[in-house]
Amino acid sequence: MSASPPTALLAERLTHRYPGSPQPALDGLDLHLYEGEIFGLLGPNGAGKTTAISILSTLLKPDGGTVAVKGLDIWRHKKAVRRIIGLVPQEIALYPTLSVRENLRFFGKLQGLCGSRLRRRIEATLAAVGLGQRADQRIVTFSGGMKRRANLAVGLLHDPPVLFLDEPTVGIDAQSRQLILERIEALRDRGTAVLYTTHYMEEAQRLCTRAAIMDQGRILTQGSVDRLLAQGPGGDLGGLFLHLTGKQLRDT
Repeated sequence: MSASPPTALLAERLTHRYPGSPQPALDGLDLHLYEGEIFGLLGPNGAGKTTAISILSTLLKPDGGTVAVKGLDIWRHKKAVRRIIGLVPQEIALYPTLSVRENLRFFGKLQGLCGSRLRRRIEATLAAVGLGQRADQRIVTFSGGMKRRANLAVGLLHDPPVLFLDEPTVGIDAQSRQLILERIEALRDRGTAVLYTTHYMEEAQRLCTRAAIMDQGRILTQGSVDRLLAQGPGGDLGGLFLHLTGKQLRDT
């Protein structure tokens, strides 16, 4: 039996309740992410996925629980952890009146890059997301797919070994989506650990080695994608998702 890959991230018993909310956003969440894998975190709107990523990326402090990234406690070693994680949020987190190159230069400096290293990483990242020919075009003029690719570029710029992707392909054209998925697969093959949230079950089936379905702040089931597929009605991940989380609309 082969040994498991090294641990990239370990979260245990995470809890969080927003002020005024009757229910916790997270209720004892456990996650174990290995190097060189894509772990899918799946759930309906309001399940707690974005709250979990906000905590794991040091943007939100939980009410309880622990998180370690590459063996570092994320609160005792916040600065060190932020140097080794990348975050691509669901929202487009770019300055619209700047070009994509200007955005990358600004965020690269925030990440501690400078000089020739920053220039090399900008060019490499622009090429990776297919924006080399649009580098000096302002974000405000970009299509939705181009904005998503630029958003991804910022998260990849400092070449982090642990990457959080929150709905990175929502609402984009098929070509941009295909390129983003290919880049994520290439990152996995290089050993990057990726935590991936999506509403697209076919993406989870394509990308993820393991996945968890969560709702109301709790993990309902998790394991290898093959095992989850075997649990679903008709061997379908979407069917299992609806079976566990229900068909009621989640307009939140």
